Amino acid sequence: MSEATAVAERRFSAELTDHNGQSVSIPPVGLAAGPSLVVFLKEDCPTCKQALPVVNAAAQATASSNRLVVGIGQSAVGNAALVAAGLIDFPLLDDSTLHVSFDHDIEIVPTLLVVDEAGLVSKRLEGFVRSEWQELLSEILPTELALDWDSLPEWAPGCGSLSLDPVHNARLQAQASGSPLRARKVEVGSLDDEFEFMFEQGFTDGLPVVPPTPARVLRMLAGTRRDSQEVVAVLPPNLAEATVEKVAINAVMAGCKPEYLPVVIAALEAMATDDFNVHGVMATTMGAAPVLVVNGPIRERIGMNMKMGALGQGNRANATIGRAVRLAIRNIGGARPGGTERSTMGNPMKFTMCFAEWEERSDWTPMHVERGFAADDSVVTVLCMTSGPTLMVDQTSRTASQLAGSLGQCLESLHHPRAHNAGDALIVVAPEHVDTLVRDGYNKDSIRQRIQEVTATPMRELAADDISGVGVPADKIAAMSEEQLDRRAAKFASTDNIHIVVAGGDAGKFSAAFHGWVTGPMGSVVVSRKIED
Repeated sequence: MSEATAVAERRFSAELTDHNGQSVSIPPVGLAAGPSLVVFLKEDCPTCKQALPVVNAAAQATASSNRLVVGIGQSAVGNAALVAAGLIDFPLLDDSTLHVSFDHDIEIVPTLLVVDEAGLVSKRLEGFVRSEWQELLSEILPTELALDWDSLPEWAPGCGSLSLDPVHNARLQAQASGSPLRARKVEVGSLDDEFEFMFEQGFTDGLPVVPPTPARVLRMLAGTRRDSQEVVAVLPPNLAEATVEKVAINAVMAGCKPEYLPVVIAALEAMATDDFNVHGVMATTMGAAPVLVVNGPIRERIGMNMKMGALGQGNRANATIGRAVRLAIRNIGGARPGGTERSTMGNPMKFTMCFAEWEERSDWTPMHVERGFAADDSVVTVLCMTSGPTLMVDQTSRTASQLAGSLGQCLESLHHPRAHNAGDALIVVAPEHVDTLVRDGYNKDSIRQRIQEVTATPMRELAADDISGVGVPADKIAAMSEEQLDRRAAKFASTDNIHIVVAGGDAGKFSAAFHGWVTGPMGSVVVSRKIED
């Protein structure tokens, strides 16, 4: 039930066009005979139509005075329908843009405002309660209304204002003076195709992007509690500040849902660290690219794929989160192919590569817990990889020792079979392989140790020779003792360089590997960040 609320601290000011094409100002200019009555309404609201006789009677009662009684309609088509049906006897103003309704917090129609000569709103009624409308109008109108009040309903609920409709509300918020948006607006000509325009401006990764309209960006910002102007990262090569708003713009372009935004932000925070070295990652001629692995409750909450086809197409969250990160590096940081990006061959992972670990498929320690986070934390881990996913096909190993050794042999090709102690690897173990490994009591550490064991190769066999110039240089081999030549070097400098997660479909004995770039201070270090809303 509505109440006549004292709202004298609010001011009302509007200039709109009525159904006759005349401009009407509220409060009226030069009139001082008493307060104006302003009624917000829409044609498809039954309660508004029930209130129309009251507004008509009020207009007739004030016709000989300078009092203003107007309606403000929220739809141009609806206004025209009311006029055509002969249902109004007062100026009906056009607020089809909904700016006035939005600016004055109209939530329900009909809403009746009493506006004095200075523009102060002294009373406000929402919906229709007969006794309240009758009492209020008898107080402020000079004469009694010629109206059969008993013919009107005692109470009728109002309808929702169009300014609150999600279709319109995001646009109105974006256009409001208090909007959180500060990014420069790029105007698109009325005859331009907006998708082609974004291609021409270089905003895309070679695929179409979603136009980041203010309304869409505002909806994206609803996915986080962080301030839109907070700087979450400084992105090279331009050392540009990536605000939450700018990240949201790129998330819109990538096709993200608002609930994905916290993952994108956390990933960019991780990539902007000196440890990850995103400038080197994007600039190297080896074609390195970020790979994102997500752990924790957020996987299920936003619908990420960690099962069949987890490393491929078909899942919106996986595809667009990785793409949003890549677009932000391009459009905010300035890393673009042919500019600071100098990849010799390119890399499809530069479009996107993001997936979730299927933590529940084994009793192994999930990646984020191995990296020091709590099991119930949502975490994104960013790794720098130069190739992958490469299938590791083993359908015949029946013991954990065999299978883990087989995976190690597959990893010998990382960079080059004779390149040892250089780089990281990310192994994605398929569920059927998990079952074989778990049956013999293997965990992630067991797999790492077995890989190091089977890849340990005598230094003499890693020498560069007539077959391949890759390997230990001949002069260094010549200076080694027999003992040094017999020393075995594992593929990886440490088991810490072997990263293992579980993902993929239940059927198929095909695990996958990503080959890393240079690891350590001269290259890139794996970085994890907790995902915060």
